[in-house]
Amino acid sequence: MPSLIRYFRARHEGQMIREEGPTWHEKKSGTPTMGGLLFIIAIILMTLVTSWLVAPHHVLSTTWILLFILILYGALGAWDDSIKLFHRQNEGLKAWQKLLGQIVGALLLFWVYAHEHLPMELQIPGLGTWHMGGWYALFAIIWLVGFSNAVNLSDGLDGLVSGLASISFAAYGIVALNQHQLNISIFCFAVVGSLLGFLIFNHKPAKIFMGDTGSLALGGALAAVSILLHHELSLLWIGLVYVIETASVILQVASFKLTGKRIFLMSPIHHHFEMLGWSEWKIDFTFWAVGLITAVSGVAVILAK
Repeated sequence: MPSLIRYFRARHEGQMIREEGPTWHEKKSGTPTMGGLLFIIAIILMTLVTSWLVAPHHVLSTTWILLFILILYGALGAWDDSIKLFHRQNEGLKAWQKLLGQIVGALLLFWVYAHEHLPMELQIPGLGTWHMGGWYALFAIIWLVGFSNAVNLSDGLDGLVSGLASISFAAYGIVALNQHQLNISIFCFAVVGSLLGFLIFNHKPAKIFMGDTGSLALGGALAAVSILLHHELSLLWIGLVYVIETASVILQVASFKLTGKRIFLMSPIHHHFEMLGWSEWKIDFTFWAVGLITAVSGVAVILAK
């Protein structure tokens, strides 16, 4: 990571800060981005090496699809980041281009899911089981597109998503171990280890950002893990912070368009707390604490069943 940081600094290639954001974020302009490239490589290598050591002749298809989603969504993010760097602007891929790539990834995940004869149904708390059949493909699309973008929206403060995603993936790693799905747990803990290493360089003041390269990859992979473990809706609770961040943007836009008034001082909601005078460290630790509470309680409920 230090070598990658030096490379980007030498080429004067860094993040362009959006004009609508807090004014004090302007000093972050020029900070190297696309750090997600390196932790994605680390995740791939450690997942494959550890999987091979555990089962030398049989790396499961679920491992390959998780790595594929990680790479595909990471490539989309890298393409987006590259356009921003090349043109020295904060706008990258067009929305339809990013959406198309996310949908393709979701459909391929569904194909593997169907090939493995996994149940195409949702366990809805208090309502029982909803057998979806082919409609599960639509759910997979909504889930991967939704959470990849949700994690992307949450990535607005130094270290915030690095810490949150570490907690989320650790939670599902424990669930996977409990289900004896060692391949998925290996992937989840490879993500955790890689992100904790990245956090050393990404905490405030960040020496490098993960960029869309990292945030889209993490969000897509997290949604895929929840699907492959067949605990899809648990992500709404374990990933509650991402949900709140996304809801704050939706509510802000809807309120402004309908009434001309804003609900929050700025969205996503982490910027609202900044505008209230909270430091980035205070927001990080508060959001990480909320993420930890929802993760621990979510896992406890799953394991108790």
